[in-house]
Amino acid sequence: MPLTILKNLDLDDVATGEQTGTVGEPTVAAAGKKFFVTGNWFASMSADSGASWNLVDPFTELPPVAGGFCCDQLALHSRSKKPWIWILQYSSANDTNVLRVAVSATAESGSWRWWDFTPGMLNPAWKKFWLDYPDISESNGAIWLTSNVFDANDKWKRAVVLKLTTATMVGGGPLSFNHWSTNQHGSLRLAQGAGDTMYFGAQNGTAGVRVFAWKDSSNTVSFWDVAVTPWSNGPYSSKGPGNVQWLSRCDDRITGAWLTGNQLGLLWTSSPVAGRPHPFIRAARINISTRKLIDEPDLWSPDHAYAYPAAAANSKGRVGITAFIGGGTLHPSHVVGVRDDSAGTWDTFIAKQGSHGPADTKWGDYLTIRRHRSRPTTWVASGFTLQGGTSRNHVEPRVVQFKA
Repeated sequence: MPLTILKNLDLDDVATGEQTGTVGEPTVAAAGKKFFVTGNWFASMSADSGASWNLVDPFTELPPVAGGFCCDQLALHSRSKKPWIWILQYSSANDTNVLRVAVSATAESGSWRWWDFTPGMLNPAWKKFWLDYPDISESNGAIWLTSNVFDANDKWKRAVVLKLTTATMVGGGPLSFNHWSTNQHGSLRLAQGAGDTMYFGAQNGTAGVRVFAWKDSSNTVSFWDVAVTPWSNGPYSSKGPGNVQWLSRCDDRITGAWLTGNQLGLLWTSSPVAGRPHPFIRAARINISTRKLIDEPDLWSPDHAYAYPAAAANSKGRVGITAFIGGGTLHPSHVVGVRDDSAGTWDTFIAKQGSHGPADTKWGDYLTIRRHRSRPTTWVASGFTLQGGTSRNHVEPRVVQFKA
């Protein structure tokens, strides 16, 4: 079945308050006719399937804390208890910061309540640490949140995973949670589509990945290592029209993870290797029962770079992706796609072609794609491009709903 675009929506200056950047990090959640979108440095809600948008300003919607709202945000609509969940990262004050978990039944302005997490709340020894680069997903019984942990000198110390009890999140009062951390692997990426066990992955050198498993009913985290074809972690370079660089900030952190049946998939960006002249999307699919590698369905092009992938499976088990494509004849552009296992290919579509590359050579750092809660055979994906110029005010965030 071919890829079909259902909605291809750009967010205008009213939607974003012109609070945009080329390290845009947009995320999206959708249910019914509502879309909730976040990015650097805005949030916006549509109640009419994207026909109109209302800014939900992350700087002013919730009371300030720590050093004030900073940057990273995430959006999720829970499939079980159905709250809208909004994650906000705040700046450091007194050598620590806050990750805020906000929930709402409607995603409308004025409807949010929240809980704040600091490193010192998780471990008294982490009082002069700060949290950065979060990820969010959901299992049958919990909401999962990850973050890197840095010290006051910006040195990475560990990664932490929080398991938030969904029932206490929607019921009000104290939020019940457990946490676990590792100082061996960072930038942990949570699988979309988990059941009673959350799976998450990290790089293990440049020839392997480590897969972690944490059951809803347990406080024990297990893991195993999987060898994969070696990749390259730099230097990353891709130059579009006018010789404009856009991947100077890129790295090989896992940015996409999904689960469907016994298949766990992981995606990340590799710099060029023999036979692949541009940065490309590395993929590994792993059987969680046998703990063995299934295959490596990479996405690459002889003419352009692919970068910053995210992935999710729909209710039929088909895998959709969102990513950026650029270089050569293309300015950085937003692409969505679906894996066609019968043909052994990715069916892709450029949702919006950019008109310019970034003035500061930077792009990223992550995108999201999620199953639409009310139409679970479809996906809703986030992206952005530059339109009409090179400054951050020319950034145009995008929401694409599609099926296959």
